[in-house]
Amino acid sequence: MSTDKISIVIPVYNEDKVLEALFSRLIPVMDRLNRDYELIMVDDGSTDNSLEILLQQVSDRIKVVEMTRNYGQHAAIFAGFEASSGEIVITLDADLQNPPEEIPRIIEVMESGCYEVVGTVRKGRKDSVFRKIPSKVINGITRRIIGIQLRDWGCMLRGYRRHVVDNMLKSKEHSTFIPALAISFAKDITEIEVAHEERYSGDSKYSLAKLITLQFDLITSFTDFPLKLLFYSGILLAFFGISFGIVLAIARLVFGALWAAEGVFTLFAVLFVFIGAQFLAFGIMGEYIGRIYREVKKRPPYTVRQVH
Repeated sequence: MSTDKISIVIPVYNEDKVLEALFSRLIPVMDRLNRDYELIMVDDGSTDNSLEILLQQVSDRIKVVEMTRNYGQHAAIFAGFEASSGEIVITLDADLQNPPEEIPRIIEVMESGCYEVVGTVRKGRKDSVFRKIPSKVINGITRRIIGIQLRDWGCMLRGYRRHVVDNMLKSKEHSTFIPALAISFAKDITEIEVAHEERYSGDSKYSLAKLITLQFDLITSFTDFPLKLLFYSGILLAFFGISFGIVLAIARLVFGALWAAEGVFTLFAVLFVFIGAQFLAFGIMGEYIGRIYREVKKRPPYTVRQVH
């Protein structure tokens, strides 16, 4: 049996009603492994009693990383990565939708196949249809962008080898998507099915707006496809405009000036098309420029107040 240390990184944001149940299930699972392990609990600026509950659990095997404010799940995981020391690092959500009892399977698969990254697929997913549909769309886009045919990119229950985590920490990006970033530093990757449960308490912290932001992080961090799309769309619009102008000129000669209200409505239609295309272009360019601006400032993507 391997003696590699296991690190479990768990971001926590306003989960005071879940934490007691989380520890009561997670600690026995880890104890049964008979392995050296540590739990890295990252309080991501909680405004409830989560931090107080976490501090009560501090021990030789449980660290609490206290963030100065809420930076988001992926920043919290990076902070947990920095505090971790295990050869195998596993990320887990605190809401108990991904059962801690699945952790031993991830470790077994990772060690039996010498895998560098083990992803998971939520079997019998318990989320609402309003969560499942956007998730399927995001998974499809992610597979196309990354070029790796993993089925579920949104499940945070995943395993990483130490060198993959260290390489991710060297990437000082403010906006990124951890599962996709890990693939950049791993060769041997696999995916297994895991159980999925109803939330123990409360609501998901990922609103539609946060999901859209996460998708922007994915697109702008890992591909220049929107810029290429803009380029080819510009060529297409220019060709369409020239062709449409030729058609209008012929129609005017054949049917006269009264055709299409002497061209007024046609002019407005063409104008709206081009104005819309310009706003779309400015929006995409602005998104990239804004991210370049944040990177150039070299501000830390998150700050840790204290590691307990």
